[in-house]
Amino acid sequence: MNKFNVQDIRKDFPILSREVNGKPLVYLDNGATSQKPQVVIDAITGYYTNDNSNIHRGVHTLSQVATTAYEEARIKIQKWINAEHLEEIIFTKGTTDGINLISNAWGRANLEKGDEVIITEMEHHSNIVPWQMICDEKEAILKVIPISDSGELLMDEYKKLLSPKTKMVALVHISNALGTINPVKEVTRLAHEVGAKVLIDGAQQVAHAAPNVRDLDADFYVFGLHKMFGPTGVGILYGKRDLLNAIPPYQGGGDMIKTVSFEKTTYNELPHKFEAGTPNISAGIATAAAVDYIESLDWEAIHIHEKELLDYATEALKKIDGVRIIGEAPEKASVISFVVEGIHAYDIGVIVDKMGIAVRTGHHCTQPLMNRFGIQGTVRASFAFYNTKEEVDLLIAALKRAINMLVK
Repeated sequence: MNKFNVQDIRKDFPILSREVNGKPLVYLDNGATSQKPQVVIDAITGYYTNDNSNIHRGVHTLSQVATTAYEEARIKIQKWINAEHLEEIIFTKGTTDGINLISNAWGRANLEKGDEVIITEMEHHSNIVPWQMICDEKEAILKVIPISDSGELLMDEYKKLLSPKTKMVALVHISNALGTINPVKEVTRLAHEVGAKVLIDGAQQVAHAAPNVRDLDADFYVFGLHKMFGPTGVGILYGKRDLLNAIPPYQGGGDMIKTVSFEKTTYNELPHKFEAGTPNISAGIATAAAVDYIESLDWEAIHIHEKELLDYATEALKKIDGVRIIGEAPEKASVISFVVEGIHAYDIGVIVDKMGIAVRTGHHCTQPLMNRFGIQGTVRASFAFYNTKEEVDLLIAALKRAINMLVK
Protein backbone atom coordinates (compact mmCIF):
# COMPACT_ATOMS: atom_id res chain seq x y z
CA MET A 1 0.00 0.00 0.00
CA ASN A 2 1.30 3.46 -0.92
CA LYS A 3 2.06 5.29 2.32
CA PHE A 4 2.76 8.60 0.58
CA ASN A 5 0.01 11.19 0.74
CA VAL A 6 1.09 14.66 -0.31
CA GLN A 7 -1.65 16.42 1.66
CA ASP A 8 -0.60 14.63 4.84
CA ILE A 9 3.05 15.48 4.14
CA ARG A 10 2.21 19.17 3.69
CA LYS A 11 0.81 19.27 7.22
CA ASP A 12 4.33 18.58 8.52
CA PHE A 13 5.56 21.91 7.09
CA PRO A 14 3.97 24.88 8.88
CA ILE A 15 5.12 27.49 6.36
CA LEU A 16 3.10 25.86 3.58
CA SER A 17 -0.12 27.01 5.22
CA ARG A 18 0.76 30.71 5.11
CA GLU A 19 -0.27 33.32 2.56
CA VAL A 20 1.93 35.60 0.46
CA ASN A 21 0.46 38.76 -1.00
CA GLY A 22 -2.99 37.55 -0.01
CA LYS A 23 -2.62 34.26 -1.87
CA PRO A 24 -1.79 30.76 -0.61
CA LEU A 25 1.96 30.24 -0.79
CA VAL A 26 3.13 28.15 -3.75
CA TYR A 27 6.76 27.43 -2.91
CA LEU A 28 8.72 26.34 -5.99
CA ASP A 29 12.20 27.48 -4.95
CA ASN A 30 13.37 24.26 -3.33
CA GLY A 31 16.61 24.26 -5.30
CA ALA A 32 17.66 27.33 -3.32
CA THR A 33 16.47 26.04 0.04
CA SER A 34 13.84 23.56 1.13
CA GLN A 35 11.21 24.15 3.76
CA LYS A 36 11.52 22.64 7.25
CA PRO A 37 9.20 20.16 8.92
CA GLN A 38 7.97 20.91 12.42
CA VAL A 39 10.22 18.23 13.90
CA VAL A 40 13.32 20.09 12.68
CA ILE A 41 12.02 23.39 14.03
CA ASP A 42 11.26 21.70 17.34
CA ALA A 43 14.79 20.27 17.53
CA ILE A 44 16.29 23.75 17.18
CA THR A 45 14.00 25.38 19.75
CA GLY A 46 14.36 22.38 22.05
CA TYR A 47 18.12 22.80 22.18
CA TYR A 48 17.93 26.50 23.01
CA THR A 49 15.07 26.00 25.47
CA ASN A 50 16.46 23.03 27.39
CA ASP A 51 20.07 22.16 26.57
CA ASN A 52 21.90 25.30 25.42
CA SER A 53 25.58 24.77 26.16
CA ASN A 54 28.87 24.49 24.33
CA ILE A 55 29.94 21.01 23.31
CA HIS A 56 32.92 18.64 23.52
CA ARG A 57 34.90 20.28 26.32
CA GLY A 58 32.41 20.67 29.17
CA VAL A 59 32.01 18.25 32.07
CA HIS A 60 28.70 19.65 33.30
CA THR A 61 25.37 18.05 32.45
CA LEU A 62 24.14 20.48 29.78
CA SER A 63 27.40 20.22 27.87
CA GLN A 64 27.29 16.45 28.01
CA VAL A 65 23.68 16.33 26.82
CA ALA A 66 24.36 18.74 23.94
CA THR A 67 27.54 16.91 22.95
CA THR A 68 25.73 13.58 22.85
CA ALA A 69 22.94 14.99 20.67
CA TYR A 70 25.44 16.64 18.31
CA GLU A 71 27.49 13.47 17.91
CA GLU A 72 24.38 11.36 17.40
CA ALA A 73 23.67 13.52 14.35
CA ARG A 74 27.10 12.62 12.97
CA ILE A 75 26.29 8.92 13.39
CA LYS A 76 22.97 9.34 11.56
CA ILE A 77 24.68 11.08 8.63
CA GLN A 78 27.33 8.35 8.47
CA LYS A 79 24.68 5.67 8.17
CA TRP A 80 22.50 7.70 5.79
CA ILE A 81 25.28 8.17 3.20
CA ASN A 82 26.86 4.75 3.92
CA ALA A 83 30.28 6.08 4.98
CA GLU A 84 32.59 3.38 6.26
CA HIS A 85 34.00 5.33 9.22
CA LEU A 86 32.37 7.83 11.56
CA GLU A 87 35.42 10.11 11.47
CA GLU A 88 34.88 10.56 7.73
CA ILE A 89 31.93 12.84 8.53
CA ILE A 90 33.03 16.47 8.97
CA PHE A 91 30.55 19.16 9.98
CA THR A 92 30.89 22.36 7.92
CA LYS A 93 28.90 25.54 7.38
CA GLY A 94 27.49 24.16 4.12
CA THR A 95 28.36 22.93 0.64
CA THR A 96 30.46 25.97 -0.22
CA ASP A 97 32.45 25.68 2.99
CA GLY A 98 33.17 22.01 2.28
CA ILE A 99 34.44 22.74 -1.23
CA ASN A 100 36.65 25.55 0.06
CA LEU A 101 38.01 23.27 2.77
CA ILE A 102 39.14 20.70 0.21
CA SER A 103 40.35 23.18 -2.42
CA ASN A 104 42.47 24.91 0.21
CA ALA A 105 43.65 22.06 2.46
CA TRP A 106 43.94 19.30 -0.14
CA GLY A 107 44.89 21.70 -2.94
CA ARG A 108 47.79 23.31 -1.10
CA ALA A 109 49.12 19.93 -0.04
CA ASN A 110 48.81 18.21 -3.42
CA LEU A 111 48.75 20.61 -6.38
CA GLU A 112 51.94 21.67 -8.10
CA LYS A 113 52.79 23.85 -11.08
CA GLY A 114 51.35 22.34 -14.25
CA ASP A 115 48.93 20.00 -12.51
CA GLU A 116 45.35 20.00 -13.79
CA VAL A 117 41.94 20.29 -12.14
CA ILE A 118 38.83 19.40 -14.13
CA ILE A 119 35.35 20.83 -13.51
CA THR A 120 32.25 20.98 -15.71
CA GLU A 121 30.50 23.68 -17.68
CA MET A 122 27.42 23.40 -15.45
CA GLU A 123 29.11 24.05 -12.10
CA HIS A 124 27.78 26.40 -9.44
CA HIS A 125 30.14 29.28 -8.70
CA SER A 126 31.01 27.59 -5.40
CA ASN A 127 32.61 24.76 -7.38
CA ILE A 128 34.36 27.10 -9.82
CA VAL A 129 35.82 30.00 -7.88
CA PRO A 130 37.61 27.99 -5.13
CA TRP A 131 39.37 25.91 -7.78
CA GLN A 132 40.27 29.01 -9.77
CA MET A 133 41.80 30.51 -6.64
CA ILE A 134 43.92 27.50 -5.72
CA CYS A 135 44.96 26.95 -9.35
CA ASP A 136 46.13 30.56 -9.56
CA GLU A 137 48.05 30.16 -6.32
CA LYS A 138 49.70 26.86 -7.28
CA GLU A 139 50.07 27.65 -11.02
CA ALA A 140 47.88 24.70 -11.87
CA ILE A 141 45.55 24.52 -14.88
CA LEU A 142 41.75 24.50 -14.69
CA LYS A 143 39.99 22.55 -17.44
CA VAL A 144 36.28 22.34 -18.20
CA ILE A 145 34.11 19.47 -19.46
CA PRO A 146 31.70 20.86 -22.07
CA ILE A 147 28.01 19.96 -22.19
CA SER A 148 25.50 19.27 -24.95
CA ASP A 149 22.59 21.49 -25.94
CA SER A 150 20.32 19.26 -23.84
CA GLY A 151 22.53 19.80 -20.78
CA GLU A 152 24.45 16.51 -20.61
CA LEU A 153 28.16 16.09 -20.02
CA LEU A 154 30.07 15.24 -23.20
CA MET A 155 31.79 12.17 -21.82
CA ASP A 156 34.04 11.66 -24.85
CA GLU A 157 35.39 15.18 -24.33
CA TYR A 158 35.90 14.40 -20.64
CA LYS A 159 37.98 11.36 -21.51
CA LYS A 160 40.18 13.52 -23.75
CA LEU A 161 40.84 15.92 -20.85
CA LEU A 162 42.03 13.20 -18.48
CA SER A 163 45.76 12.62 -18.23
CA PRO A 164 48.45 11.80 -15.65
CA LYS A 165 48.50 15.56 -14.94
CA THR A 166 44.87 15.42 -13.71
CA LYS A 167 44.89 15.62 -9.93
CA MET A 168 41.27 16.50 -9.13
CA VAL A 169 37.89 16.21 -10.86
CA ALA A 170 35.20 18.30 -9.15
CA LEU A 171 31.63 18.15 -10.38
CA VAL A 172 28.03 18.59 -9.38
CA HIS A 173 25.88 15.49 -8.83
CA ILE A 174 22.70 17.28 -9.97
CA SER A 175 22.83 20.64 -11.72
CA ASN A 176 21.02 23.34 -9.77
CA ALA A 177 20.21 25.24 -12.96
CA LEU A 178 19.41 22.40 -15.38
CA GLY A 179 18.31 19.53 -13.17
CA THR A 180 20.71 17.22 -15.04
CA ILE A 181 21.71 14.13 -13.06
CA ASN A 182 25.34 13.53 -13.90
CA PRO A 183 26.89 10.05 -14.27
CA VAL A 184 29.11 10.70 -11.27
CA LYS A 185 29.99 7.05 -10.70
CA GLU A 186 31.40 6.72 -14.23
CA VAL A 187 33.14 10.09 -13.97
CA THR A 188 34.76 8.93 -10.75
CA ARG A 189 35.85 5.58 -12.20
CA LEU A 190 37.55 7.25 -15.15
CA ALA A 191 39.26 9.81 -12.92
CA HIS A 192 40.63 7.09 -10.65
CA GLU A 193 42.11 5.30 -13.67
CA VAL A 194 44.53 8.21 -14.12
CA GLY A 195 45.16 8.59 -10.38
CA ALA A 196 42.99 11.67 -9.86
CA LYS A 197 40.78 12.36 -6.87
CA VAL A 198 37.10 13.28 -7.17
CA LEU A 199 34.96 15.76 -5.28
CA ILE A 200 31.19 15.59 -5.81
CA ASP A 201 28.94 18.55 -5.02
CA GLY A 202 25.79 16.87 -3.73
CA ALA A 203 23.87 20.01 -2.77
CA GLN A 204 20.92 19.19 -5.04
CA GLN A 205 21.12 15.41 -4.78
CA VAL A 206 20.37 15.11 -1.07
CA ALA A 207 16.82 16.45 -1.45
CA HIS A 208 15.94 13.54 -3.72
CA ALA A 209 17.93 10.52 -2.49
CA ALA A 210 20.70 9.57 -0.10
CA PRO A 211 24.11 9.44 -1.82
CA ASN A 212 25.81 6.08 -1.29
CA VAL A 213 29.38 7.33 -1.06
CA ARG A 214 30.94 3.88 -1.00
CA ASP A 215 29.05 2.78 -4.08
CA LEU A 216 30.04 6.01 -5.85
CA ASP A 217 33.63 5.56 -4.62
CA ALA A 218 33.73 9.32 -4.08
CA ASP A 219 36.90 10.67 -2.49
CA PHE A 220 35.04 13.72 -1.20
CA TYR A 221 31.29 14.44 -1.14
CA VAL A 222 29.82 17.71 0.11
CA PHE A 223 26.31 18.95 0.83
CA GLY A 224 24.30 21.32 3.01
CA LEU A 225 21.40 20.43 5.25
CA HIS A 226 19.20 23.36 4.27
CA LYS A 227 18.39 21.75 0.90
CA MET A 228 17.39 18.45 2.53
CA PHE A 229 14.72 19.86 4.86
CA GLY A 230 17.20 20.70 7.60
CA PRO A 231 18.54 23.97 9.00
CA THR A 232 20.73 26.57 7.32
CA GLY A 233 24.30 27.12 8.37
CA VAL A 234 25.36 23.47 8.62
CA GLY A 235 26.72 21.07 6.05
CA ILE A 236 28.65 17.85 5.66
CA LEU A 237 31.98 17.04 4.11
CA TYR A 238 32.53 13.33 3.60
CA GLY A 239 36.10 12.34 2.82
CA LYS A 240 37.89 9.01 2.70
CA ARG A 241 39.71 8.59 5.98
CA ASP A 242 43.21 8.16 4.55
CA LEU A 243 42.84 11.29 2.43
CA LEU A 244 41.55 13.41 5.32
CA ASN A 245 44.34 12.16 7.57
CA ALA A 246 46.92 13.11 4.96
CA ILE A 247 45.95 16.78 4.58
CA PRO A 248 46.53 19.62 7.04
CA PRO A 249 43.79 21.50 8.90
CA TYR A 250 41.92 24.20 7.05
CA GLN A 251 41.46 26.49 10.08
CA GLY A 252 43.10 26.83 13.47
CA GLY A 253 41.42 27.30 16.84
CA GLY A 254 39.70 25.46 19.62
CA ASP A 255 38.79 21.77 19.38
CA MET A 256 41.08 21.05 16.42
CA ILE A 257 44.15 20.69 18.65
CA LYS A 258 45.64 18.21 21.09
CA THR A 259 48.33 20.45 22.59
CA VAL A 260 49.34 24.07 22.02
CA SER A 261 52.50 25.88 22.97
CA PHE A 262 54.09 28.99 21.57
CA GLU A 263 56.64 26.75 19.90
CA LYS A 264 54.41 24.06 18.39
CA THR A 265 50.82 22.84 18.07
CA THR A 266 49.78 19.20 17.78
CA TYR A 267 46.58 18.74 15.81
CA ASN A 268 43.57 16.69 16.89
CA GLU A 269 42.39 13.47 15.28
CA LEU A 270 39.58 13.24 12.75
CA PRO A 271 36.93 14.54 12.56
CA HIS A 272 37.81 17.34 14.98
CA LYS A 273 40.95 18.33 13.06
CA PHE A 274 38.68 20.10 10.57
CA GLU A 275 36.12 21.48 13.03
CA ALA A 276 37.77 24.51 14.60
CA GLY A 277 35.77 26.66 17.01
CA THR A 278 32.23 26.51 18.30
CA PRO A 279 29.98 25.05 15.59
CA ASN A 280 26.36 25.77 14.76
CA ILE A 281 25.27 23.43 17.55
CA SER A 282 21.51 23.78 17.24
CA ALA A 283 21.68 23.17 13.48
CA GLY A 284 23.94 20.18 13.99
CA ILE A 285 21.51 18.66 16.46
CA ALA A 286 18.58 19.39 14.15
CA THR A 287 20.44 17.50 11.41
CA ALA A 288 19.47 14.31 13.22
CA ALA A 289 15.80 15.31 13.13
CA ALA A 290 16.03 16.03 9.40
CA VAL A 291 17.55 12.62 8.67
CA ASP A 292 14.98 10.88 10.87
CA TYR A 293 12.19 12.68 9.05
CA ILE A 294 13.57 11.83 5.62
CA GLU A 295 14.00 8.18 6.54
CA SER A 296 10.38 7.99 7.72
CA LEU A 297 9.09 8.70 4.21
CA ASP A 298 8.23 6.36 1.35
CA TRP A 299 10.94 7.33 -1.12
CA GLU A 300 9.83 4.95 -3.84
CA ALA A 301 6.49 6.75 -3.91
CA ILE A 302 8.22 10.15 -3.65
CA HIS A 303 10.38 9.45 -6.71
CA ILE A 304 7.23 8.61 -8.68
CA HIS A 305 5.50 11.77 -7.41
CA GLU A 306 8.43 14.06 -8.26
CA LYS A 307 8.76 12.53 -11.75
CA GLU A 308 5.05 13.11 -12.33
CA LEU A 309 5.40 16.75 -11.26
CA LEU A 310 8.38 17.23 -13.56
CA ASP A 311 6.64 15.66 -16.56
CA TYR A 312 3.38 17.49 -15.89
CA ALA A 313 5.07 20.90 -15.60
CA THR A 314 7.32 20.27 -18.61
CA GLU A 315 4.37 19.37 -20.82
CA ALA A 316 2.40 22.42 -19.67
CA LEU A 317 5.28 24.82 -20.24
CA LYS A 318 5.93 23.52 -23.74
CA LYS A 319 2.37 24.48 -24.72
CA ILE A 320 3.01 28.17 -23.98
CA ASP A 321 4.19 30.20 -26.99
CA GLY A 322 7.60 31.75 -26.53
CA VAL A 323 8.70 29.48 -23.65
CA ARG A 324 11.98 27.59 -24.08
CA ILE A 325 13.15 25.07 -21.50
CA ILE A 326 16.88 25.17 -20.75
CA GLY A 327 18.14 21.70 -19.92
CA GLU A 328 16.31 18.62 -21.21
CA ALA A 329 18.63 15.79 -20.29
CA PRO A 330 16.96 12.37 -20.17
CA GLU A 331 18.27 11.87 -16.63
CA LYS A 332 16.88 14.84 -14.76
CA ALA A 333 15.70 15.82 -11.29
CA SER A 334 12.53 17.83 -10.61
CA VAL A 335 13.96 21.18 -11.71
CA ILE A 336 12.79 23.21 -14.71
CA SER A 337 14.59 26.29 -15.98
CA PHE A 338 13.04 28.26 -18.79
CA VAL A 339 13.14 31.54 -20.64
CA VAL A 340 10.33 33.47 -22.29
CA GLU A 341 11.12 35.18 -25.57
CA GLY A 342 11.34 38.94 -25.20
CA ILE A 343 10.78 39.00 -21.42
CA HIS A 344 13.37 39.27 -18.68
CA ALA A 345 13.23 36.46 -16.13
CA TYR A 346 13.24 38.94 -13.25
CA ASP A 347 10.04 40.58 -14.49
CA ILE A 348 8.26 37.24 -14.56
CA GLY A 349 9.48 36.43 -11.07
CA VAL A 350 8.15 39.70 -9.67
CA ILE A 351 4.71 39.29 -11.21
CA VAL A 352 4.15 35.66 -10.22
CA ASP A 353 5.27 36.54 -6.69
CA LYS A 354 2.32 38.91 -6.51
CA MET A 355 0.20 35.82 -6.98
CA GLY A 356 1.90 34.00 -4.12
CA ILE A 357 4.24 31.91 -6.25
CA ALA A 358 7.92 31.68 -5.31
CA VAL A 359 10.32 30.83 -8.13
CA ARG A 360 13.99 31.68 -8.59
CA THR A 361 15.14 34.03 -11.35
CA GLY A 362 18.59 34.96 -12.60
CA HIS A 363 21.79 33.10 -13.38
CA HIS A 364 21.51 30.76 -10.37
CA CYS A 365 25.21 31.24 -9.56
CA THR A 366 26.05 29.57 -12.89
CA GLN A 367 27.09 32.48 -15.10
CA PRO A 368 29.38 30.39 -17.34
CA LEU A 369 26.48 28.00 -17.94
CA MET A 370 24.18 30.87 -18.88
CA ASN A 371 26.86 32.12 -21.29
CA ARG A 372 26.99 28.64 -22.82
CA PHE A 373 23.31 28.96 -23.73
CA GLY A 374 23.59 32.61 -24.75
CA ILE A 375 21.18 33.87 -22.11
CA GLN A 376 21.36 36.17 -19.08
CA GLY A 377 19.33 33.94 -16.82
CA THR A 378 16.22 31.82 -16.47
CA VAL A 379 13.10 31.35 -14.41
CA ARG A 380 13.58 28.20 -12.33
CA ALA A 381 10.83 26.15 -10.72
CA SER A 382 12.23 23.45 -8.46
CA PHE A 383 9.89 20.92 -6.89
CA ALA A 384 9.96 18.97 -3.63
CA PHE A 385 7.82 16.06 -2.51
CA TYR A 386 5.35 18.43 -0.82
CA ASN A 387 4.48 20.19 -4.08
CA THR A 388 1.37 19.30 -6.05
CA LYS A 389 0.00 19.33 -9.59
CA GLU A 390 -2.47 21.97 -8.44
CA GLU A 391 0.50 24.20 -7.63
CA VAL A 392 1.91 23.57 -11.09
CA ASP A 393 -1.44 24.68 -12.51
CA LEU A 394 -1.23 27.89 -10.47
CA LEU A 395 2.30 28.51 -11.77
CA ILE A 396 1.19 28.04 -15.37
CA ALA A 397 -1.80 30.35 -14.93
CA ALA A 398 0.39 33.01 -13.30
CA LEU A 399 3.01 32.69 -16.01
CA LYS A 400 0.41 33.17 -18.74
CA ARG A 401 -0.90 36.23 -16.94
CA ALA A 402 2.62 37.64 -16.60
CA ILE A 403 3.30 37.10 -20.30
CA ASN A 404 0.04 38.87 -21.25
CA MET A 405 0.98 41.80 -19.03
CA LEU A 406 4.57 42.08 -20.28
CA VAL A 407 4.26 41.46 -24.03
CA LYS A 408 3.95 44.77 -25.78
